[in-house]
Amino acid sequence: MTSAPQNLPQVIAHRGASEDAPEHTLTAYKKAIEDGADALECDVRLTADGHLVCVHDRRVNRTSNGRGAVSALELADLAALDFGSWKNREDGPDWEDTSVLTLERLLELVADAGRRVELAIETKHPTRWAGQVEERLLHLLKRFGLDAPATPAESPVRIMSFSARSLHRVRAATPTLPVVYLMQFVTPRLRDGRLPEGVSIAGPGMRIVRNHPAFIERLQRAGHQVHVWTVDDPADVELCAQLGIDAVITNRPREVLRQLGR
Repeated sequence: MTSAPQNLPQVIAHRGASEDAPEHTLTAYKKAIEDGADALECDVRLTADGHLVCVHDRRVNRTSNGRGAVSALELADLAALDFGSWKNREDGPDWEDTSVLTLERLLELVADAGRRVELAIETKHPTRWAGQVEERLLHLLKRFGLDAPATPAESPVRIMSFSARSLHRVRAATPTLPVVYLMQFVTPRLRDGRLPEGVSIAGPGMRIVRNHPAFIERLQRAGHQVHVWTVDDPADVELCAQLGIDAVITNRPREVLRQLGR
């Protein structure tokens, strides 16, 4: 993975430039690239007919004009829905494409970006497709030549999850692909800065950073990178920069980059 300028965190667009455009749509990711984001974050789920799509929730009710679980719907069913209908159109009259976004299409967008744009891909759990999400994901990355970097530092892709088991599956298949252990709470087994075996990147939520800065320091002393979600407030951006956070995941990549003087 490349790094941002010295002492500044990498800026990762959370579900694309999702403050300005509907999350997980092609429009949101195109805008994030135009805004200068270093990387794009997406969540992936498996459809009933085996396609990886970029949808955060287990069900499509919140972010589309349809209903039902992603895992129970086929790609054709999802393609008939509008994933921008929930967001105020006055905020983005030029939205081009708000149909369901497959991970394959997002990989194509990144490949054609004209500059290095990294990807942070989160596997969602629990899921009825235990193990198959990681298997399909690695197969797709292999098609794009992204599955086996020489070293983790050279990889333009990282896999993230709240599930240590999911990350173990990825590490077992591709040991050089970097993985990020996401966390909402500081549990007793994590307090000393240790992460699950084979994981070198911590992904704490911003609440952890605010309430437990000493924990962040322990992670750093243990040699781990720290990638924080979701960092939108200017005060939080400033705190992350002060703490030497390696990457911030934000809905507002343009504003965060501007605040960081980039």
